[in-house]
Amino acid sequence: MAEYTLDDVRERTCRARDSWWTVAFVDPAAVRLVRLAANRTRITPDQLTVAALFFGLGAAACFAMGTPAFLVAGALLYFLCFLLDCMDGKLARLTDRETMFGSWMDYVFDRFRVLVCAVALMGGQYVVGGQVVFVWMALAVVSADMLRYLDALQVYKMRREMRSRIAGVLERARAELSMLVGEDGAPGAGQRPMSDQGEQAVLRHGISVLEQILRTQTEKESRQDAVAGKQPDVHLVRPLPRVDLHQEFRTRFPWYQRVWDALRARRIRTHLVSGIEFQMAVFVLAPLAGVVSAAAIVWITAIAGVLLLAFEIAIIYKLWLSTRDFFRVVDGIEGALGFTGPHEGASALGPVADSSQVTLR
Repeated sequence: MAEYTLDDVRERTCRARDSWWTVAFVDPAAVRLVRLAANRTRITPDQLTVAALFFGLGAAACFAMGTPAFLVAGALLYFLCFLLDCMDGKLARLTDRETMFGSWMDYVFDRFRVLVCAVALMGGQYVVGGQVVFVWMALAVVSADMLRYLDALQVYKMRREMRSRIAGVLERARAELSMLVGEDGAPGAGQRPMSDQGEQAVLRHGISVLEQILRTQTEKESRQDAVAGKQPDVHLVRPLPRVDLHQEFRTRFPWYQRVWDALRARRIRTHLVSGIEFQMAVFVLAPLAGVVSAAAIVWITAIAGVLLLAFEIAIIYKLWLSTRDFFRVVDGIEGALGFTGPHEGASALGPVADSSQVTLR
C-alpha cells in the first residue's frame, strides 16, 4: 500500500480554488483523514459516498424531531456528512479511483440528501410550532438547490462549447496555412500555389491570436483544476484549454480582478455563496440558531437563499457578457481568415459585433 504524505494529499486533492467554507472548515480535517484512510485502511471512495448519505439521513431523522437537542445533533451529523462527501472525491483523486458511476452516485446522493433534510427540518418545525411558513421554506430550499445545480451544469456545458468552437477555428486556420505553404516555407506537392504574403500574414497572425487565448494560465495545469466541479462524468471528458472570455465583464467591473486575485491567493473562489454555503447555512447554522428561536431558522434560510440567488444572477450576467466576447473573437477571426460568415448560433446565445467593432485579442 502506497504511503502518502500530507503534501501529497494537498497537492493531488485540493483544488486551486474552492468554496471558502471548504477551505476554512473542511479541508484542514479532510486532508488528514484522507491520508489516514489511504495509508491505513482499504476504504473506497464509493464507501465514503454511501456513508455520507447515511449520515445525511441521520441528520434528517434528527431534524424531523424538531426539539432543540435533536436540532443540534442534526447539525453535527450534517457537518460530518459534508466532511465525508468532500473526502470521497479527494480519496478518489489521490488513489486514481475516479469512476463515472462514483461521480454519478455522489451527485445524485447529494441532491437526495438536500431534499430529505429540507423536508425533515422544515417539517419538524411545522409539527412543533404549527407555522405554515415552514412548509413554504421547505419548497424554497429544494427549489434553490435544484436551480443552483442545474444552472451549474448548463453554464459548464455552454462554456465548454465556446472553448471547443475557438479550438476548432484554430485547427481550421492551421489547415488553411498548411495548404498555402509547405513545412519549409515553399508550396508542397499537391498544394495550391502560394498566395501573396498578405494572406499568409493574416493567417499567421490569426493563428497566433488563437493560440494565445487558448494557452493555459500555467505551464502545467493541475488535474483537479482542469476537471473542477462535481458534475457527473466531468473527469472523463478530455480537458480543453482555458479561454478568457470575460474581458467585457472585467472592463465593466475593474475591481473584480483585484478581488479575484486576493481570493485566489487564499484558494477561495469568487462565488462566495454557492450550493455549499447555502447547505451549511440551512442545515448547520440555522438548526443551531433554532435552539434559541424557531424564527432564526426562517431568517437564516431566507438570507442564505437571497444571497445564493444573487450570486447565481451574477454568474448568468457574467456568462451573457462572455458570449459577447466569444462571438467577437470567433466571428472576427473567421472573417479575417476568410472563413464562413457569422456563427449560426449567434442569435441564440448573444449579439455579434459588427466588423467595425471586431478586434483580434
